[in-house]
Amino acid sequence: MQHHWKELIAVDRYTVQSRDVLHEVDRKVLTLLYQPLIGCRALALYMTLWGELELLGGQEATHHRLMALMQCGLPDIYSERLKLEGIGLLSTYVHAPEVDEPKLFLYELRPPLAPDQFFRDEMLSVFLRRQVGRRLFIQLSNVFARPFIDETKFTPVTRSFSDVFSAVPAEQIVAGFSEEDGPVPLGGNEHTGRDEASYALDDDVFDFELFFAGLSKQLVPRRAVTAKVKEAIKKLAFLYGIPPLEMQKIVLGVIDPAYHIDIDALRQAAREWYELEHGGVEPRLVERVQPLAYRTMEHVKPRTKEEQLMKQLETISPRQLLKEISGGVEPSLADLQLIEDIMFQQQLLPGVVNVLIYYVMLRTNMKLSKKYVEKIASHWARKKVRTVKEAMELAKEEAKTYQNWANEKEKGTRTVRKVVRTEIVPDWLNMDYSQPEDDDFDVEQARKELEERLKKYRDES
Repeated sequence: MQHHWKELIAVDRYTVQSRDVLHEVDRKVLTLLYQPLIGCRALALYMTLWGELELLGGQEATHHRLMALMQCGLPDIYSERLKLEGIGLLSTYVHAPEVDEPKLFLYELRPPLAPDQFFRDEMLSVFLRRQVGRRLFIQLSNVFARPFIDETKFTPVTRSFSDVFSAVPAEQIVAGFSEEDGPVPLGGNEHTGRDEASYALDDDVFDFELFFAGLSKQLVPRRAVTAKVKEAIKKLAFLYGIPPLEMQKIVLGVIDPAYHIDIDALRQAAREWYELEHGGVEPRLVERVQPLAYRTMEHVKPRTKEEQLMKQLETISPRQLLKEISGGVEPSLADLQLIEDIMFQQQLLPGVVNVLIYYVMLRTNMKLSKKYVEKIASHWARKKVRTVKEAMELAKEEAKTYQNWANEKEKGTRTVRKVVRTEIVPDWLNMDYSQPEDDDFDVEQARKELEERLKKYRDES
């Protein structure tokens, strides 16, 4: 991660805090449920910060200390930190007092979801099943399973605070504090608790404006779509690729006469919709296409080859793109896993991933180099690239930087031969520098083959 130094350098200081007590069961949940999603290095960083919570005791230390404890470089620490933030296990705050002065980072550890919440969370549970396989997933769910009792069948008899404790006169409350105690904190900084998922999806993953526009207020009043229902809709739409108009039908099918939307019923209906649409195959991120809200060519007739390519990359899934590039052969599991990992961990949209695939294939002799792909993907994630057009423009702007990354990878595997020649590349890249890996690889020919395969796919569809 070449530009990590813009965010973090070794002399920057840090301290660690947690608003919750972390328990042994959290260690199990992190190791067995979260580790398959974030990887062992991100887990190691979390565990190290957990240890620092007690060792530092609120004191500050430089990131040199963290590098020594983990025996890895600052770029690795930075990239793994982003994974922890993305999945809701870490909140990071920074204080920069003066220009050129070391920053102070506050790393606030967030506890993982309780096991039952994790397995009820539609996104995390499905991705865990994809990562570990059905058999291990069932074994894990059995280990963490808790018997669920329907509370609606019982009558609540819990006493309130005022029922149990006698009232205390106001003057006694005031007398219980001295000026040395400092002010009593009022509100703010409230912890949401472990029953709520601590990671978040952007609102723009689902077009709520279109969803509400075609929904009758008489059938589904706005008050029925509570914050929790809205969050569930967003997750289910992202996970199963449900368009707004289809989600309208699903919601209409589960809302009861009292205008209440049961989230469990909503999940079940979404799952059934997906099974009907896809024949029971589990959802995969690599099957997604670019969301309508992020398409710039949706209602535009392409006038140039560049615009034709943009439109194609907006309407094809990464898996289908890989298949077409391979001449109709199904992509390898390794390639699919690589693409799915960056879509999940870096939260890149499908169209942006398509540009990444197209670019890397042209630059590396039709191969997907894992480190190279991940490096560019993390760069685009930091830049918040959301559209195909933005990705293509950034690829053109940063072409020489990406070429340097490719050269660095090449130096690590073999001696670089000094070959200098001008190559013909797609118009939207407009680059002019040395060939990265294979001197016999014809980029122009590869580009033509890609265009022909995509044209064939476009004509057939």
